[in-house]
Order: sequence, then structure tokens, then C-alpha cells
Amino acid sequence: MPSYAQLSELLDPATTVLLTVECQQGVVGPDGALPELAREARSSGALANVARLVAAAHESGIQVIHAIAERRPDGRGANRNARLFRAAERLPVQQLSGTAAVRVAAPIEVTEGDFVVRRLHGLSPIQGTDVDALLRNLGCRTLVVTGVSANVAIPNAVFDAVNRGYVAVVPADAIAGVPSDYTPAMISHTLALVATVATTDEVLGCFKRPRRVTRA
Repeated sequence: MPSYAQLSELLDPATTVLLTVECQQGVVGPDGALPELAREARSSGALANVARLVAAAHESGIQVIHAIAERRPDGRGANRNARLFRAAERLPVQQLSGTAAVRVAAPIEVTEGDFVVRRLHGLSPIQGTDVDALLRNLGCRTLVVTGVSANVAIPNAVFDAVNRGYVAVVPADAIAGVPSDYTPAMISHTLALVATVATTDEVLGCFKRPRRVTRA
């Protein structure tokens, strides 16, 4: 784990963006398409920790981006080149554009200042979406990655962020995947090699630090 000084330096509010990944009702909600993942996200405290981070980001003036995965009712433009995509087409809950399934799930709060970026294809919240352009225009240097799943979308987001030159910070207790023992193993053996791994409380400590006073 990084020291407070190291983490605090990375999490400068002026150059930090918080990304929530697929924290939508149809994924992590109680009636979502993936009940096991939804239960894990809630029972582990990951979803609650995402909500805490989002609330603190709002209070601290840190930009929040919510990455949502959805599809058109006719399925046009969606991938079908992997087993995961074909299985998703058969799920009882579909992530259809404009439905409740693609709304950010409670207890996460969305404000007018947040960006909600929606994608119709692929596995990554960053590749092929507006996220990278937004990050560059916002002057982002550090991207805090939270949400689901540790199996697919989270590592995609981290790798894409690092490949594009951002520093990735992962609050280990604010992401979830299945089975429950997979997430810590993936963090230790994969994400820790390319991202700064911390806890939600450590990140919150940096988010909630006193703002710098600029003297004339």
C-alpha cells in the first residue's frame, strides 16, 4: 500500500477523476441480470464504498464519470464475437437503452456535474468511448477506477488507462467480481503490477483533506 504522502500526491483534486464502472441497476441492482455479481457487490461492501467515494468526490470538487454498458433493443452494433456477449443476450434482464436497467444504482448519487458515458459495444469503459477524450479535456492525470466486474471491465479500464498514460488508482474494496476470492487474487497478481492499490478509507482521506488556500 502507498504511504499517505504518496497517495495524496497522486490524488490532486485538480487532476483526478473518479470512474465508476457498470454500477447500474441491471448489473448490481437487486433485480439485476447477474444475481451472483450483484450479491457480491453489495455483501462485500464494494457498492457502498463506491457510493462513499462518489459522495466525497462531489464534496471535494473531484470530477466523477459513470461508465454504463447498454444495448439497443434491436441489438444492432453490439458485439457477438465472444461467449460472454452471446450469453448476455439470453439473460432475463437486458441492459436496454432508456430503461431502468441502465440507470446508476443506489446508493450511488449522480449530480448534474457528473458525466454519464454509455457504450453499445465492447468490454472496455474507455476504449471506443468518450471517456478518454473527456479525461484529456479535464486535465486528468490520475484515474480512480471503481465498480464491476473484477473479472472483465475493471482490468480493461485499468489497462486502457495505463496504456493512455494515466496513473490508475484502484481502491481494492470498491471493486467486485465473482467468485469472491477471485477479486483479491486478481488485484494482487495483476492490477498491483500496473496500478496503485489502496483502500477506500485511504482514498477518502486524500479526497477529504483541507483544500489548498491560494494566496495573492
